[in-house]
Amino acid sequence: MIPGYGHNSWVWLGREMASREDITRAFLWLAVLAGGPLLGAKLFDLLVLAGAWSANPPASLGMMPYGKAWPVDTGIFFIPFSAAMLIAGFGALVAGWRTPWRYRWLLCLPSIGILLLLILTVVEFWPMNAALFYHGIHSPKDTITDCQSIAMAQRWVTLDWVRVAGAAAAFVSALRALTLPWPQDIAPKDPPLVRVVLALALAGVAGFIVWFVSNL
Repeated sequence: MIPGYGHNSWVWLGREMASREDITRAFLWLAVLAGGPLLGAKLFDLLVLAGAWSANPPASLGMMPYGKAWPVDTGIFFIPFSAAMLIAGFGALVAGWRTPWRYRWLLCLPSIGILLLLILTVVEFWPMNAALFYHGIHSPKDTITDCQSIAMAQRWVTLDWVRVAGAAAAFVSALRALTLPWPQDIAPKDPPLVRVVLALALAGVAGFIVWFVSNL
């Protein structure tokens, strides 16, 4: 028996590990169930929808899935599934934080990966979506030329492959973490400074989510 650990301590430790394992795996299941359809829909969106509206800009921009011609916005699907993936990813990361790094890094990809993809969406895709859509319908809000619309459409498709790759990495890492045996060893507690930084990081993520939802 390891010095400093009595029988009751081992029982408590075992229950804590089991609880963390159950919670982590529950979040991983949610990440997998949300990530699979999200990845499939993202491929469809890129290859079919974006493939159509980016084929011959500016004439093809009228096929962008926005406005009155499209009664259902694609965001109605992507936003809830992305939110579920984000919550599941960070839930698994928090619950499984005490796992060793050989396992923990798999928990980092779904959470941090989806967060970075959402930031990319806000910073790059939202402005491009608006600019291309306004140009396609000849709106008074149009600010780009035909040549700029061609280059922007190409940039949109290129960056969207980054989103597809990121979504694939998040899904595969969550699936891999779910199928691996749960680590029996526990990583040492982080120093107080690290815990403060992690708490601030989580608060920042929560703030971003609130801001993101309020600007939909």
